[in-house]
Amino acid sequence: MRYFVAVAEELHFGRAAARLHMSQPPLSRAIKQLEADVGALLFVRSPAGVTLTAVGTVLLDEARALLDHADRVRVRVSAAAGAATITIGILGDGTDPGVARLAAAYRRQHPGIDVRVRDTDLTDPTCGLRAGLVDVALTRAPFDETGLTVRALRTDPVGVVVRADDPLARRDKLRLAELSGRRWFQFPPGTDPLWQSYWNGGTPREGPQVRAVQECLQAVLWNGTVGLAPLGHDLPAELAVVPLVDMPPSRVVAVWNEGDANPLIRSFVEIATTAYRR
Repeated sequence: MRYFVAVAEELHFGRAAARLHMSQPPLSRAIKQLEADVGALLFVRSPAGVTLTAVGTVLLDEARALLDHADRVRVRVSAAAGAATITIGILGDGTDPGVARLAAAYRRQHPGIDVRVRDTDLTDPTCGLRAGLVDVALTRAPFDETGLTVRALRTDPVGVVVRADDPLARRDKLRLAELSGRRWFQFPPGTDPLWQSYWNGGTPREGPQVRAVQECLQAVLWNGTVGLAPLGHDLPAELAVVPLVDMPPSRVVAVWNEGDANPLIRSFVEIATTAYRR
């Protein structure tokens, strides 16, 4: 199911294999076996990537629910066993060099700790923290911080993502007012309103719903939708990002439940603060 969700969110076997830290052939075999078990095709394949079939769309919602439940079970069992583990929720681009530095530094200081990572979509900026699925989250603000402790790690300037053939792509900078007539990608109902408002530039917008980074990029590519993204992240050649001069920067933060005295969390936050300042 994790393999299936990765392919469904990336809409590309190669990117999904990289995200799963595996080669593509065994991933393709696993998906074919899943399709055989289900008795229906889950993806329509093409040289450019894949799209979900109607059956695959239904399975995606069920698979996400199953994986969330499995994560809850794992957290509860680990807590009961008193195992030396920490579960980290990560939202956004896993290629951020700050993540790599943080992982290396944490391994050096805690070689015996079982580190578990929960990669989450864009609908929950706390990465499952409130639901008890993770101990600490590495994410982006703003969001409702009630009952949470937040440590700022870095700020990133923000730009608007457009197709490379969009006239706006030729500009060296833009203002939010210049995007007022465009459709923006939206997060599903129930998403934290502070989070939704920030990524909509502080103004209610209309546009297609998305859950993952790749869905955002595909919305821009296929529909001419626009959206915001931190500067400095690699994008496909078909897309461009133009800096926004009147948009507040995006804050990378570590967040954990208020009052949680777990020493592994405290150590994680201190190591993260150092790793992201380099």
